[in-house]
Amino acid sequence: QVQLVESGGGLVQQGGSLRLSCAASGRTFSSYSMGWFRQAPGKEREFVAAITWSAGSTYYADSVKGRFTISRDNAKNTVYLQMNSLKPEDTGVYYCAIDPYGTPQGMAHRGAGYWGQGTQVTVSS
Repeated sequence: QVQLVESGGGLVQQGGSLRLSCAASGRTFSSYSMGWFRQAPGKEREFVAAITWSAGSTYYADSVKGRFTISRDNAKNTVYLQMNSLKPEDTGVYYCAIDPYGTPQGMAHRGAGYWGQGTQVTVSS
């Protein structure tokens, strides 16, 4: 069992920045990817970004590419999402996820095996 806890969400004006953190605890895996998804009210969950834990290879949704940066601190078992130039359409609940033996591209297409409970991000206009 793996537990994922997100933090760092909040209210920010458009054009502003937020940094989300996701701390992982419990059982870990030798090869896996971690990433972020988001869900707006009345909308389906959508992929945002993911990263391989070993090499740090990244993959981003087109909607956030150039604005968001995913990174990880292996020593802290933590993944981050730096969000810059935020837009109102970025508003939603952001979920951290881990996919054992998965790839960032695979997470974008298939989802993930374990999920956090989410942190709210609200971008005002």
